[in-house]
Amino acid sequence: MARTAVVTGAASGIGRAVAARLEHDGAQVLAVDLEPDPNGPGEPFAADLTTREGNREAVAAALERFGRLDTVIPNAGFQHVAPVAEFPEDTWDAMIALLLTSPFLLARAAWPALRDSGDGRYVAIASVHGQVASPFKSAYVSAKHGVLGLVKTLALEGAEDGIAATAVCPGYVRTPLVEAQLADQAKARGIPEERVLEEVILAPHAVKRLIEPEEVAATVAFLLGRDGRAFTGVPVTLDQGWTAR
Repeated sequence: MARTAVVTGAASGIGRAVAARLEHDGAQVLAVDLEPDPNGPGEPFAADLTTREGNREAVAAALERFGRLDTVIPNAGFQHVAPVAEFPEDTWDAMIALLLTSPFLLARAAWPALRDSGDGRYVAIASVHGQVASPFKSAYVSAKHGVLGLVKTLALEGAEDGIAATAVCPGYVRTPLVEAQLADQAKARGIPEERVLEEVILAPHAVKRLIEPEEVAATVAFLLGRDGRAFTGVPVTLDQGWTAR
């Protein structure tokens, strides 16, 4: 039987690549985004995931359309780069709501369905920033560290019910989110924008290239497959050697 999945932030970047890979592998995918792409992979569904209602509605829509729900993949997010003393409080609240509270709310709403699945999988798209920190990203780093804690808890609570929970932690991926922060990084560090990719973005990578979204999607597909069943409660890191230093 084909898997069913909710993928958030599915209109672009990693989320789009994950939705496309799962659909290619035969899954039914609810592609959730604030502004979903009607021409993208999966079945588009619009939701504001910074709200409780938006997260509940996404899970309810998957259950209504597919009749069951096997997989939840929280991925939606955005970035803001600024020193702590200048970091906007409203931006902090919005980032924590989308990057940390939404993964919790999705798990909470989907838990009965994941339990009934008999092979429930929860794969959060976290980041290497769930394991290490970088300056000027206080909200993002805090949220991603929190996601790793959430995944560990879900793994322990879901073990007896056959629910596995993992967090995929990539380094810098070629996405609009990364491209959009070049100007902010240049401003925060006082360097020209054309120097940011080499001197900031790729600096912590031992291998000096951006990861492709399809590589992250392939990792998710592995975790959802038969050979990925033993992975639970852990970060799965693909970081071009970042954390080897």
